[in-house]
Amino acid sequence: MLRQLFLRHIAQTSPAPLGLEIERGEGCWLFDNVGKKYLDLIAGIGPSVLGHRHPRVQAAVQQQLDSYWHTLVYGEFVLSPQVKLARLLAENLPGLDSVYFVNSGTEATEGAMKLAKRYTGRPDIVACRYAYHGSTQGAASLMWPTDFTLAFQPLLPGIRFIDFNREADFDRVGRHTAAVIVETVQGEAGLIRPNPGWLQALRCRCDETGTLLILDEIQAGMGRTGSLFAFEKYAIVPDILLLAKGFGGGMPLGAFIARREVMQTLAHDPVLGHITTFGGHPVCAAAGLATLEILLEGDLLAQVPAKEALFRELLVHPAIREVRSAGLWLAVDLGDAGKVQQVIQHCISCGVITDWFLFNDRSLRIAPPLIISEEDIRWACGVILDGL
Repeated sequence: MLRQLFLRHIAQTSPAPLGLEIERGEGCWLFDNVGKKYLDLIAGIGPSVLGHRHPRVQAAVQQQLDSYWHTLVYGEFVLSPQVKLARLLAENLPGLDSVYFVNSGTEATEGAMKLAKRYTGRPDIVACRYAYHGSTQGAASLMWPTDFTLAFQPLLPGIRFIDFNREADFDRVGRHTAAVIVETVQGEAGLIRPNPGWLQALRCRCDETGTLLILDEIQAGMGRTGSLFAFEKYAIVPDILLLAKGFGGGMPLGAFIARREVMQTLAHDPVLGHITTFGGHPVCAAAGLATLEILLEGDLLAQVPAKEALFRELLVHPAIREVRSAGLWLAVDLGDAGKVQQVIQHCISCGVITDWFLFNDRSLRIAPPLIISEEDIRWACGVILDGL
């Protein structure tokens, strides 16, 4: 009955939704309405970085629920969960000391695009081909190819594209460019890491032309690659950083973060240059604060390389062409979209939830909660290999 109501009344995003009827989540596991359990090998496509209902995150949410929920639009009242989270972020980010909280990754992208145009007074944005920054109209304008956007044209003008890892394209970054937006690690392209020196060279080009560098760590941040922020591995600092997904520990929370001198331009000429009603909702901010504290205090980040290595050691099979990885974020390249879908269906039937990539349907997505155990890794890889 519930499934029929779901299909009738919930707006669908594809002709064939997975349709699992989930009743409970615990750690790395989800449980359906008949008691079958599923290992969430993709962390809900990123948000459940600490698994489902982490006790400390749940306690923080409950404590905030008992205090107050929504009060007034973002940026007007002094709300303790927001202030504490912003301060802790600033203490762990080099020079990025002003946080604008939003609800999601695509909203972080939209805010960052407006901020870059406002600060520089320039009209154009440069983005990478095969990148994904969200599905609202501004963020979707940054998407190439146009498979997912052609039906919604026209989108924003003034968008130019470069290839990830191609320095020869840097001549497209010039005096009319407000910002270059790139993923520190390209996710939906199927896990493409930056070549040695490429991000540094891009940083230099932005500095030469007075262009802001926006790093999208909506998927790559919050420990996913083994460091709190992926850009820490590449000896650069962005002008604007985008966070979401795992940032809220399972609650809807995003942010764009910049230097105060950049961010304050949204507060005048005009005032209210960017506003949001629910951005940084106190309950979500409390969850985000607990999540960040856990990542900073414990050894989860230190465990990531060994867990990544175990996945790579176990995922060996004649059908696997390549395994690309950046911490606990892996793409298992099977070279064929049909094979990927067969393996996904096999895994779900056996109690493992996995998926594919938006711009790479030939690769299997693996991005489990950081708390995943060695035992669960071994079992999941066995299910995948059986599927192959």
